Amino acid sequence: MDGGNKTSVTKFLLVGFQHLKNFRIFVFIILLVIYIMIIAGNILIITLVSINKKLFSPMYFMLKHLSISDILLATNIIPNSLYAIMANESFMGTGNCISQLYIFGASSITECCLLTVMSYDRYIAICKPLHYINIMDSNVCLHLVLWSWILGFVLSIPLGLLVSQMQFCGSNVFDHFFCDLVPILELSCSDTFILEIITSLVALHIGVFQIAFIIVTYIYITIAILNISSITGRNKAFSTCSAHLTVVCTYYGTLITTYIVPSQGQSRNVRKIISLLYTVWTPLFNPIIYSFRSQEIREFFKKFVYMNTSSKTNIKCL
Repeated sequence: MDGGNKTSVTKFLLVGFQHLKNFRIFVFIILLVIYIMIIAGNILIITLVSINKKLFSPMYFMLKHLSISDILLATNIIPNSLYAIMANESFMGTGNCISQLYIFGASSITECCLLTVMSYDRYIAICKPLHYINIMDSNVCLHLVLWSWILGFVLSIPLGLLVSQMQFCGSNVFDHFFCDLVPILELSCSDTFILEIITSLVALHIGVFQIAFIIVTYIYITIAILNISSITGRNKAFSTCSAHLTVVCTYYGTLITTYIVPSQGQSRNVRKIISLLYTVWTPLFNPIIYSFRSQEIREFFKKFVYMNTSSKTNIKCL
C-alpha cells in the first residue's frame, strides 16, 4: 500500500462489549458497583492506615501506596469503559489513547514493584526479626516506595513516546474496552520492531526478575516458618504473609495469563474477560483480602464503625 492510499487515523473506535446487546444495562450496573467498591475499599485502607498509629509500619505504608496504585489503575480504565457499554461504542483520540496506555503501564509497573518490595519487607520481618527495625527504617521504606513509583512512570515513557510516533492507517476499529498495547500494534502500519524489543525488555525486568525475587524470598520465608518450634508461632508468622502472597498470586496470575500464555486460539472476548481480571478484579480484590487477613485492620475497622454508630446514637438521644 503506497502513501497516497493511506488514511491517517486521528481517533479510535473502541467497540468495548458490543456483543452484550440486551445485557448492557445489567453489566453497566455491575461494573459501576464494582468501581464504587474499588474506590471505597481502597480509600478506606488509605484512611485507616493514615489515622491509626498501630498501622504506622512499613508493611501498611506500602499497602497504602498499593491502594493508591489500584485507584489510579481502575480510574484510568473503568469510567470510559462504562461510557462505552452504555453508548455501545466509544471514540477516543489517539492522544487520549496513548495517555491511557501510558498511565496503565505506569500503574501496572508500580504495582509490580510495590508487591516486590512488600515481599522483601515480609522476608526481613520473618527471617531477620531482630534486625527488622534497623533495616526497614522509615528512610529505607520511603525510598523503596518512591523508587517503585519512579520506575513505573519512567519505564513507561519509552513505550508512550514510541507509540506516539507510530502511524495508524486504514481501520480505526479498536476491538477492546481500553487502549491496550496489543490492539494498538494490530492497527499500526509502522515498523513496531523496536517497540516490541523495548516492551520485551521491560516485561523481562518486571515480570521474570521480580517474580523470581518474590519466589526466592518466599522460599526463605517458608524455611524460616517451618523452623519455628511452636504451632502458634508458625500460624502467626504465616498470617503476616498470607494476604500479600494471595494478592501476588492473583495479580501475577492474571498478567501471565494475558501476556505470556500464547493468545492464538483465544477469542477477542476471552482476552477482554482476562483483561478485566487485572484491571477490575485485582483493584477490588486487594482491599478485601487485606481487610479480611489483617487482624489490625479488622479490629480498627470494628472500633471505627462502633465509634460512629455510638456517636450517631448519642446525637439522636440528645
